[in-house]
Amino acid sequence: MRAAFCKAMVELRAHRPYVFLTGDLGFGALEPLQASLGESFINAGVAEQNMVGVAAGLAAGGLQAWAYSIAPFIYARPFEQVRNDVCLQKRDVKLVGNGGGYGYGSMGGTHHALEDYGCLLTLQHMTAYLPAFASDVEALVPLLAATPGPAYLRLGRDEKPAALTAAPWAPWRRLVDGRGPVLVAVGPLAGPLAGALLALDVAVRPQLWALGRLPLAVLPDDLLRAIDASGHLAVVEEHVATGGAGQALAAALLSLGRAPKRFTHACAVGYPSGTYGSQAYHRKESGLDVEATLAALR
Repeated sequence: MRAAFCKAMVELRAHRPYVFLTGDLGFGALEPLQASLGESFINAGVAEQNMVGVAAGLAAGGLQAWAYSIAPFIYARPFEQVRNDVCLQKRDVKLVGNGGGYGYGSMGGTHHALEDYGCLLTLQHMTAYLPAFASDVEALVPLLAATPGPAYLRLGRDEKPAALTAAPWAPWRRLVDGRGPVLVAVGPLAGPLAGALLALDVAVRPQLWALGRLPLAVLPDDLLRAIDASGHLAVVEEHVATGGAGQALAAALLSLGRAPKRFTHACAVGYPSGTYGSQAYHRKESGLDVEATLAALR
């Protein structure tokens, strides 16, 4: 998704001014953006707290600021500055975290973002955007640019299967139809699941939805009817349970009096084995791989 993000940011420059700050990251990917922005592209160095504070100051002066880093370094390390300088002041700062969830694999827990949108959504005025595919990023960049105020964009790998024709990004999208349980996927996890579900008969396969924005707004009527009909809702997300999409969706359904008979929540559980490996390895340990998800649905 990083290449799609760079392309979209270069295109955005033709429509509006902004300042882009990076925490000494993006080499081998963001050079076209650096060339396009010139002095409006700032390498803030390995100083994320200062970078977010500077971004907030630029926004206070009337400029839109985009701050980019590896996901945990854009929300965890500068959390106080995000809270006090950006969110409390409702500054027009867009935080972009690359490698959400277990994206940085064997680099370990310091580089994993397992509680990012849960933490950020505790702050005033914050909205989190969770693209599933690279094409979503291209649609989200102009949307965020046109929406004043704080926002968090969580980037990952594009895992869209070739057989899937996905509708343009929306807060809610039905990716695969089916008459089985309702499955809600957050972010890139939707891709491998869609590929597996397309091979199943529509009479038994789960109905797959992609959730692309938090906090939740209005739940689609089609989603609610499908949950009522199946009686089983499953949520899968590369994020811890606390503060995640599963808890938010469960609470929303309870408030509507539409709680399903059965609720399954697959989420990041940390490091059960105490070892580090690839993103696929950590997904499997957490039961976020396709096989474990389908088994839970059965």
